[in-house]
Amino acid sequence: MNKYILIAIVAAALAGFGAYAQNANTFKDSRDGKTYKTVKVGGKTWMAENLNFAAKGSKCYGNNAGTCDMYGRLYNWDTALKACPAGYHLPSDGEWTALTDAVGGEGIAGTKLKSADGWYDNGNGTDNYGWSALPGGVGYSDGSFGNAGDNGCWWSATENAASSARGRYMFYDLGNVGWNYLNETYLCSVRCVQDN
Repeated sequence: MNKYILIAIVAAALAGFGAYAQNANTFKDSRDGKTYKTVKVGGKTWMAENLNFAAKGSKCYGNNAGTCDMYGRLYNWDTALKACPAGYHLPSDGEWTALTDAVGGEGIAGTKLKSADGWYDNGNGTDNYGWSALPGGVGYSDGSFGNAGDNGCWWSATENAASSARGRYMFYDLGNVGWNYLNETYLCSVRCVQDN
């Protein structure tokens, strides 16, 4: 009897993996030849990696090129608006909300979207949808950096005022996807979403 239960559990796990795998794909950025994983969540195709296009106004965390390989680049808001390749764009705050709603709501979306490794103190997620969020940290206008490994922030295209825009964030010790109005000079990660 236990053998049959085990078979059912394995079959269910493989079926869940298949649901993710059939939505996974790749996209090649013609500007620099980099290839990104993509994943379809909530009817939208998202890059499943942070953007790593060397646009003017972007930096590697800590000014260390190795961190770009791990986390992608960090962008100020003005640069983030223009950084996505043709056919993709910086998501609006509404598109971020649609993403978090599609995975069960803002309160648990961080757990489901975070990568299964790479977060401080084993604060990893379950990566149920292959979105694979990594904690790229943040850069500040004074040239300093903070929190890579602990948290990640991502820009939206939604501006609040002349100097602030809405950003989303995830922390190693929280399961939600939060938001805040961030100074547009801050450097955050970018996830591009495919145009309709």
